[in-house]
Amino acid sequence: MFVGHYAAALAAKAVQPKAPFWTYVLGAQAVDVAWAVLVLVGVEKMSLDPRLPGNPLVLSYMPYTHGLPAVAAWALAAGLAARFLLKLPRAAAIAVGLVVASHWGLDFLVHRPDLPLGFGGPKVGLGWWNHPAPEQALEMGLLAVAATAWGWRRGLQGHSGWTTPLFIVLLVGLQLVSILAPPTGGAPQMVIASLSAYLLAALFAWLMDQTERRGR
Repeated sequence: MFVGHYAAALAAKAVQPKAPFWTYVLGAQAVDVAWAVLVLVGVEKMSLDPRLPGNPLVLSYMPYTHGLPAVAAWALAAGLAARFLLKLPRAAAIAVGLVVASHWGLDFLVHRPDLPLGFGGPKVGLGWWNHPAPEQALEMGLLAVAATAWGWRRGLQGHSGWTTPLFIVLLVGLQLVSILAPPTGGAPQMVIASLSAYLLAALFAWLMDQTERRGR
């Protein structure tokens, strides 16, 4: 799951618009941002197997980011940070936490059985990565539905302009790159590229927030 995670961010912004957009966008991939950092420093483990259908990732050890208890802890921490550091309203802070928590549920749909239910416990995953066409249809479908809801809500709020469609184009472009240009280097290069994409999306969302603030 890649851009499908951002469906949770768009849906949350549509339902609870009082949180800055960047908090939802970063929250949608916060688990993977932490995963990328921990892989690069050698705490969690992954490798690439180009023989695998759909996605070459072999996620052998990631209890601190993708374990169910760990994701619950990340979500709680994000909600508390949104509430007490960013001073967001309670409902908005809860929404940020739920977006972070959604990462595990969406990953469960597509991952092979590599998501730990606990520290040292069984691993689960429905394995849609093994069926590339349906998996991509799922991701793009989730993104399309959430983008429609987000666009409708923004229209009600009087927002318009180029930033909204450009953000969707950015996400679709990132997804197409991941499909048409699979990783050719080693695992570290792939992890760095993924981390760069997550931060690029968050940066664009932050710029959208700044543009709309200046337009008020």
